[in-house]
Amino acid sequence: MTLHSIEDATHRVRQFSETFETIRNEINKVIVGQADVVDGVLTALMVGGHVLIEGVPGLGKTMLVSTLSQVVNLQFNRIQFTPDMMPADIVGSSVLVDDGSGNHTLTFQEGPIVANLVLADEINRATPKTQSALLEVMQEKQLTAGHRTITMPDPFCVMATQNPVDQEGTYALPEAQLDRFLFKLIVGYPSESDYHTIIDRTTSNTKIDVQAISSAKALCELRQTVRDIPVPNAAKTFAIRLVMASQPGSEYATDMVNQYVALGASPRGIQSLMLAAKVRALLARRFAVSCDDVEKVALPVLRHRVACNFKAQAAGISADAIIEDIQARLPRPDSKRQSP
Repeated sequence: MTLHSIEDATHRVRQFSETFETIRNEINKVIVGQADVVDGVLTALMVGGHVLIEGVPGLGKTMLVSTLSQVVNLQFNRIQFTPDMMPADIVGSSVLVDDGSGNHTLTFQEGPIVANLVLADEINRATPKTQSALLEVMQEKQLTAGHRTITMPDPFCVMATQNPVDQEGTYALPEAQLDRFLFKLIVGYPSESDYHTIIDRTTSNTKIDVQAISSAKALCELRQTVRDIPVPNAAKTFAIRLVMASQPGSEYATDMVNQYVALGASPRGIQSLMLAAKVRALLARRFAVSCDDVEKVALPVLRHRVACNFKAQAAGISADAIIEDIQARLPRPDSKRQSP
């Protein structure tokens, strides 16, 4: 760890975990349940990654991202994607502006993509041309309009949502574009006790005040802490083999992978695994990543990077099932689990 002393390392790790916990608790004033999803979007924000959130309407996906922006005090823009939306609606365009004296000048007006936190609502409803405009900015963290290049503010994070059931008139994201998301998070239905809490909070006169308890500068400092966490060789080896195991024909691929996977995870998968695992280590107040950390983040990191073939779809086998099979069979370098 590139830190000046053990005391400095201890202070930074404690500061990270306490800040994460404080932000999480503030979000939970509004969002009921969904602990894994809340931790997922916070983790992505801490490492500078983007998130794809999937769930049926009414589960609070938009509210989660909006609340997050308030708590961390970031510039927030929401883009509601529709089939008739054009790339200029996202990145901006040049317009004629009256200077007050009867003359007009051509001025570039930035689109809603220029913000710290961008909610791309129902991203699969936009055409591929419009999707590509957003995804290019996600990758390059800048946009080009004519001869003008605009760098995105730091931090910059896109959180996109999509509905998994209503697919008529939608455009599924290609695998190459899905790979640009750090996580794919699945939002499920609340539990019975959660429904009671939702009723109490939303159908009464109770007013919930969310406090801004962080800032863009503070988040950038926390991101540096994440990057400083070392990764022992055992955890690094396990993460590499986990990614390789998702690739058909590799030496670590399982029978299920060879039979049902058309395309495995790319090098972006290993980068995402490492960054997300570092956050898990920090939350446990540890100075190094373990194989357990890697295993706990594997599902949201890899589920959208493993493309199932037609045989898997016919058999009803999902990417989640394949990843869980890999985790159950892949030997761990720390000897906690051997080959079956």
